[in-house]
Amino acid sequence: MMRELALPMSKEDIASLKAYDQVFLTGPLYVGRDQVHKRLFDLLQQGKPLPISLEGETIYYMGPSPAPEGKLIGSCGPTTSARMDPFSPLLLDQGLKVMIGKGPRSDEVALAIERNKAVYLQAFGGCGALYASTVRAVTTVAFSDLGPEALLRLEVERFPVIVAIDSQLGSVFTR
Repeated sequence: MMRELALPMSKEDIASLKAYDQVFLTGPLYVGRDQVHKRLFDLLQQGKPLPISLEGETIYYMGPSPAPEGKLIGSCGPTTSARMDPFSPLLLDQGLKVMIGKGPRSDEVALAIERNKAVYLQAFGGCGALYASTVRAVTTVAFSDLGPEALLRLEVERFPVIVAIDSQLGSVFTR
């Protein structure tokens, strides 16, 4: 099924998604990779506040590329999600609802997705230029010392993904 959904996604939208659904996302999402996830995880472990509320939010695991002159962002395709697996269950427990990346997730992450009624969306590798064309705004939110791997907020329009793991553990991956 092909869907057009607004971010942040409603609980009803998340619950209605099934593995293999094709989705176009429009709205705000956050970008964070390994180091952002580690810092968020460490702040939570230390009982310190996060720079953003994760409640109902979307995080995209993006491979950054410098922005060419006159462009908002460079190529911005997905990066391997498994590197975020050690941190994802805690972030999901803090209210994160949508993760976007590429590749399979651990059983622990899949169970955290089910427990938190969240969803994992698969972005298409090799399509960094396509994803860049969907970006309407880019803002650095936190951890600017990480340079292009800082915590970013993107506004996207018709960002294409498929549902890889749905909130009932339906999955495109062999288990």
